[in-house]
Amino acid sequence: MKLLLEASALALALSLLPGVGHPQEKELTSQQQRMKSCNADAKDKQLKGEERQHFMSSCLKGEGGKELTAQQAKMKSCNREARDKELKGEDRQHFMSQCLKG
Repeated sequence: MKLLLEASALALALSLLPGVGHPQEKELTSQQQRMKSCNADAKDKQLKGEERQHFMSSCLKGEGGKELTAQQAKMKSCNREARDKELKGEDRQHFMSQCLKG
């Protein structure tokens, strides 16, 4: 009886420790987020077989899909320009700030 009580107490103590019995959710990386989103889209479209594989390949590469918003297009343009100018650190931050403002 005493052994059963000790085992129960130990099980209760372990279940209260973080990560034991209650895994904590980690934040997904951008690639994991993209995979999750593409999988959901493929499921919504009820794609199967080769059609699903082609869709997933395109989706994960970022091909096709949704049009960029004006802000996204501006960000892409400013990033490209900063890269072409080989800006780094504070110079890049200042340039990006000015570029995105207008």
